[in-house]
Amino acid sequence: MKIRTKLTFQFISIVALIFIFSSSAIYYFSAEYRKDDFYKRLQDKAENVAKLLIQVDEIDAELLRKIETDNPVSLPREKIIIYNYKNEILYTSDEARAIKIDINLLNKIRIERNIKFVQENFEIIGFLYTDKYDRFVVIAGAEDFYGVRRLANLLKIIIMVFCFALLIAFISGWIFSGRALLPISKVIKQVNEISILSLNLRVDEGNKKDEIAKLSQTFNNMLDRLEMAFHIQKNFIAKASHELRTPLHSISGQMEVALMKNRSNDEYKQIIFSVLDDMKNLNNISNRLLLLAQTSSENNKTDFSRIRIDEIIWQVQSEILKRNNNYNIAVNIDLSISDESGLIVLGNEMLLRTVLVNLIDNGCKYSNDNNVSIELKNDNNKIILIFSDKGIGIPQKDLPNIFEPFYRASNVAGIKGHGIGLSLVSSIMKLHNGTITIESQENIGTSFTVSFPKT
Repeated sequence: MKIRTKLTFQFISIVALIFIFSSSAIYYFSAEYRKDDFYKRLQDKAENVAKLLIQVDEIDAELLRKIETDNPVSLPREKIIIYNYKNEILYTSDEARAIKIDINLLNKIRIERNIKFVQENFEIIGFLYTDKYDRFVVIAGAEDFYGVRRLANLLKIIIMVFCFALLIAFISGWIFSGRALLPISKVIKQVNEISILSLNLRVDEGNKKDEIAKLSQTFNNMLDRLEMAFHIQKNFIAKASHELRTPLHSISGQMEVALMKNRSNDEYKQIIFSVLDDMKNLNNISNRLLLLAQTSSENNKTDFSRIRIDEIIWQVQSEILKRNNNYNIAVNIDLSISDESGLIVLGNEMLLRTVLVNLIDNGCKYSNDNNVSIELKNDNNKIILIFSDKGIGIPQKDLPNIFEPFYRASNVAGIKGHGIGLSLVSSIMKLHNGTITIESQENIGTSFTVSFPKT
């Protein structure tokens, strides 16, 4: 069901409830007024008859009956009965309709002095009439044809007005809901006009004050993020293609040169070794890109276990020093760490090794003396690792983007690298619920601080 239809039916329901409540109240109070008014007229008439019979000596029951027969103000099917203190009938009208009266009813009237009841649509009142000599029981009954008819007419009018009001409410609700939803329809139309080729378009935010404006602002914020994501993806693909194309071009060029003429075995070996290096470089880039994609995925299902981070540090230190004997890696572990819990991280060993390898290798590679120091310490409920070097540093303008894929600082053009390592480290740290921060000054050095929650 469309929102416009829902709003219309909700409006109709509210109008119907209000109308039913108010109409029910009107009908109820009208019915109560009719009943009270009829009983009052019935009692007044019965009191007048009793007064004539009891207080006027010249009038007896027979004469009174004749008077009442010709009385134009008599109520429809009126019946009046008067009893003396012995419960003997002193007077009864000529109306043929009988009222069922027994001794219990008479006694009840004498006790309660005034009662009202209904017998087969015949409304009856019984009350005690007293003079200075005696107490009489007067019972009077009649049918309120006109009052009941007026109530029936009132009910018909209420039903007709109710139906008319619902029709008006439907038309009004449909029109007003359409006007209220018109801005949303415009927003939908504008959003549908935006495609992948026109992400620069934005939704009109109107007065920027109401809920529709907030909805438009939300759409625009989402479009900003989408445009940024597409821009990042486009740049990522372009940079990845460039990084992959470089070793491929090198391999292709060397093979073409090798085929231009016959060469000696040593020359062929030299070309093959060079091609092999390029292939290793290509494989390294591919593996890093694949790992970056895996760690950045929201559906990543990496297995975690309890790992001693100090053992991983020593292993990585040994592996890097074997490959690069000119590197110097100093490891300092805080002596205040008194138990094993200060060294255990919940994580994936292969990914943690990747973090350490990248940060240590970067520290040595960009340091003037190929030195990097690693400090391991505890801070509250965190395990802290600080990687420091005294190298070329990173310009301040490059720091905000340093963790973006393929981004390299402006002062490292002559140093081999691809700009994947730090973005990979950042993704792995997020996967481990950890953090990484950087402090750097150009030509002074750089410090990376990574923190893991204790298990």
